[in-house]
Amino acid sequence: MTVTTSPENTEPQEPVNPPVPPGALLLELVPVPVADVERAKIFYRDRLGFRLDVDVAPQPGVRIVQLTPPGSACSITLAEGLPTLDMPAGTLRGLHLVVSDIEASRAELVERGVDISEVEDLGGVLYAFFADPDGNTWCLQHMPWR
Repeated sequence: MTVTTSPENTEPQEPVNPPVPPGALLLELVPVPVADVERAKIFYRDRLGFRLDVDVAPQPGVRIVQLTPPGSACSITLAEGLPTLDMPAGTLRGLHLVVSDIEASRAELVERGVDISEVEDLGGVLYAFFADPDGNTWCLQHMPWR
């Protein structure tokens, strides 16, 4: 097994996720279908600022990369060679990243080279839309009451 580490994951860290309470259904991992795992990893890590948690090749032809958005308990996985995660690249739609200041968050992504829409007010909730290099769509979402 090949394990690649980055400065973000070279030291053991305390678990950030609480224990799973009885009856809970915690969403903690979303597979994102991509054509090129390395290109996608660079986009999510360097452009969006996601933390690289795992980058392993447990056997020939298999690679699993897991990244986590800042402050989130839910991660994404980019994978190749796993039939259970085989989906056409770019088919995931409408993942939301909830932010406290959409203008600042959008400006940071623009600074990092992300092609992102202007902020739109859709009935009191603010959005800014973008896509990854494969066409999977995402948005920043700000709910002023939160």
